[in-house]
Amino acid sequence: MSNTNPSMPAPAHGRLTAVMILSAAGAALGGLLFGLDTAVISGTTSALQERFALSDAQLGFTVASALIGTIVGSLTAGWPSDRFGRKAVLLTVAIAYVVSSLGSALADSWSVFLTFRLLAGLAIGAASVITPIYIAEVSPAHVRGRLVALNQLNIVFGILLAFISNYVIAGLFPPDIAWRWMFGIVTVPSALFLVVTLVLPESPRWLVSAGRDTRAVTIMERLGFPDPAGDVHHMREAAAREAAATRAKPRLFARAHSFPVTCAIAIAMFNQLSGINALLYYAPHIFELGGAAADSALLQSIAIGGTNLVFTIAALFLIDRFGRRPLILFGSIATAAALFLVAWQFESARPDGTLVLIGLIGFIAAFALSQGAVIWVFISEIFPSAVRGKGQALGSTVHWVMAASITWAFPVFAARLGGWVFAFFGGMMLLQFLWALKQMPETNGIALEDMNLQSAGR
Repeated sequence: MSNTNPSMPAPAHGRLTAVMILSAAGAALGGLLFGLDTAVISGTTSALQERFALSDAQLGFTVASALIGTIVGSLTAGWPSDRFGRKAVLLTVAIAYVVSSLGSALADSWSVFLTFRLLAGLAIGAASVITPIYIAEVSPAHVRGRLVALNQLNIVFGILLAFISNYVIAGLFPPDIAWRWMFGIVTVPSALFLVVTLVLPESPRWLVSAGRDTRAVTIMERLGFPDPAGDVHHMREAAAREAAATRAKPRLFARAHSFPVTCAIAIAMFNQLSGINALLYYAPHIFELGGAAADSALLQSIAIGGTNLVFTIAALFLIDRFGRRPLILFGSIATAAALFLVAWQFESARPDGTLVLIGLIGFIAAFALSQGAVIWVFISEIFPSAVRGKGQALGSTVHWVMAASITWAFPVFAARLGGWVFAFFGGMMLLQFLWALKQMPETNGIALEDMNLQSAGR
């Protein structure tokens, strides 16, 4: 996929303004809650099992319950975001975060707890669809990768906060109370996200699709786009091209969109076939299997979260410089090597806990530099404007279906296969390398309105 096309206007590389950064960062608070809410349960599993008298199978379902909600949230978020706007859905997500965190903390029965965890999952799934779209649509092409990657930065920062808060709260309260505080603390950033969402501008690209060009120009001027009127005209031309190509109501699964659909499904599947969510949800348990004591396992989980954050920050500076595809190619090989190291250690007669920690830190570092930084940027870019909401929903749904399946199944397969489960994840990363080498397009630096031309021309 070439980054050049003689039919395209040269991009106007305006400056990165404070309003752009603040708008992207404000929306990316949804990503922080995404990470915080998904990882916080890792410190509560033993207490939940005791409090609600759960079997191992019921505990697995409890851990996966939010992920089941994410499937529904990602499936249903695309249509309202296209119909009512990105900001309206972000506001709904913020309210759901507040209610679900309070409800989970105060739940007095397993069924009530599951209900609020499912609501949290709905919010997470919707945020995974809307937040990258919103940031992409308020960003010029030359800085879009960095700004959309702010969402991933906040996701991993939220994961780190979850590990840290779990460790601190576990030292302050007895287990039968601590788990409630672990969920309840999520209410604070949820309320902040709700307040911030109220002042975010609407996506100018959505406004153009809704026929509100004047308002779109005003917001683009406020954001600091160098040529708002020209950009709106370009958006109108792109919409006309798309309408002429489809000659009907835009359909995600039209033949013209088959290539981006395939790409979104592939990168979403490989993201979870790396085993990332198995590590994040069961990190303390994995470290205990490697020989660490319970307190040490919680500290090692913080090391995982910290590594994730550091290398995600590094990815912010690399994703627009080197592009999406080179990062995936590098990460595929590096994550595979780290996973094979972990598998070898677990299958050895006397596993070395230090080598297990080194392998998992190496895995999370390589993942953060590649898949972690690229997936939401790539999916938010690859689809043409007419079906971007639906396409993002498709990619997110595939991601969450795979996440729920692997998270639910991991304890069973880890018990039966031992370290070979990590070898399986490593093999999947080698398959990802082959896909990226042969099929993955480069989307770096291409205007969103021209993405359909590039996909069609591959």
